[in-house]
Amino acid sequence: MKLSLYIAKRYLFAKKSRNAINVISAISVAGVTVGTMALITILSVFNGLEEMVKSIFSTSDPQIKIAPVKGKVFTPDSLMLTRLAGTEGVEIYALTLEENALLRFEEQQYIATVKGVSLNYPDVTDLDTAMWDGEFILQGENGRPYAVSGLGVANYLGMRLNFVSPLAIYIPDRKARIKGTPDNEFTRKYIYMSGIFAVEQEFDSKYVFLPLDFTRELLGYTDEVSSIEVRMKPGADEKKTQDAVRKVMGDQFVVQNRYEQQEMFYKVMKAERLAIFVILTFILIIASFNIIGSLTMLIIEKERDINILRSLGADNRLIKRIFIYEGWMISFIGTLLGLTLGFILCAAQQHFGIVKLAGESLLIDAYPVRMQLSDFFIVGATVLAIGYAAAWYPVHYLSRRHLKENK
Repeated sequence: MKLSLYIAKRYLFAKKSRNAINVISAISVAGVTVGTMALITILSVFNGLEEMVKSIFSTSDPQIKIAPVKGKVFTPDSLMLTRLAGTEGVEIYALTLEENALLRFEEQQYIATVKGVSLNYPDVTDLDTAMWDGEFILQGENGRPYAVSGLGVANYLGMRLNFVSPLAIYIPDRKARIKGTPDNEFTRKYIYMSGIFAVEQEFDSKYVFLPLDFTRELLGYTDEVSSIEVRMKPGADEKKTQDAVRKVMGDQFVVQNRYEQQEMFYKVMKAERLAIFVILTFILIIASFNIIGSLTMLIIEKERDINILRSLGADNRLIKRIFIYEGWMISFIGTLLGLTLGFILCAAQQHFGIVKLAGESLLIDAYPVRMQLSDFFIVGATVLAIGYAAAWYPVHYLSRRHLKENK
């Protein structure tokens, strides 16, 4: 063990003549510990929330979505669909057509988005795994069309599967002219419910899924669609598949993966994560001022020891290293304790769900936590860097002043 590190260790754990130095050192360790634990915990919670959001979007959003650059709808030709089906990495696709509509159930009214989809839509997304009641059935054995509603829409309309009344859907007629009565301006169709899904509050309060042919008839279209949604083959590379699909579809279409479909949401989450990390880092910097105070008092107390070391041949560099090691050991102990306590706290939250989510959730009832090894390295390096800077400042200036005074 280096001489400077050995002396620093003795100074750190030995009893000081002034008890205040021991108290300040303990406070310094506690401050670094709490700050480190908070950083690890917050980052792990953000990881858990991000994973939860991804699982929600993986249920409702396709892996790849193709939409026109201009306009709301387009007509896919058979050659386009054949080439898309044969694209490397593409397993299956579904056609969709969506539009805002006025929904009416008995005496209740609600504006939502009706989304007509191909009958193979459950194979493209995992929406059929999020059924709250009933099944994701768009067409019965007799060819009768059915609707699948979000739980939010069903709650607004007071609608359940065992009710005998059908759901009425009103869509403005694109070809109609004003004839004096509002009824002449709307296309109206009735449909019964087969299921109610529950994914996420905003999504559940927005969508009602219908058969594609039923929706085309409702909207007055023939072959038009709003988008093509794609599911990739298991193990397929997302970027390569997306690039291949983009090459097949051409510049007239936007090809988005799940991240790009929810790009703003993911950017906000990353910005919040960074902001929290910066705020807690500043708190750690403030807490590190205790290290400055502790080392300042220690240098003053050990003035006699410094003179003895100098008389024994110690140079300024050795003396500075002693006190820098002392400050860094305070940070190291606090970091180690903080990382350990943070790990224990996150593990307890994972297994026991100590901190509950406010309100009711259909997915989880406690804050999700996911620990990443990279976070432990980043937090540890950040705290140790702050600790080194906090130790270097008083040692560089105060030790130099005291050494000059004792020449």
